[in-house]
Amino acid sequence: MSPAVRVIVYPPDAEGGRRVRIDGEILGRALGPNDILEFLRRAGLDPDDVHLDDTLLIEWRGGGLAVWSPDTD
Repeated sequence: MSPAVRVIVYPPDAEGGRRVRIDGEILGRALGPNDILEFLRRAGLDPDDVHLDDTLLIEWRGGGLAVWSPDTD
């Protein structure tokens, strides 16, 4: 994978969901980290090889993983 940012996770909406865009295409609305991993899997990435704190892969807008509550997955 190129070091350019390919994944953008947007700030939470009023219900806490976050839009996820990969290579310019919106893949959906994530309600937790597991949803992001599923979107990455659908985009052809191996979720076991992805670290959600990898800033070369993911650009977090409006806060990172800490924005979701600990009991959210």
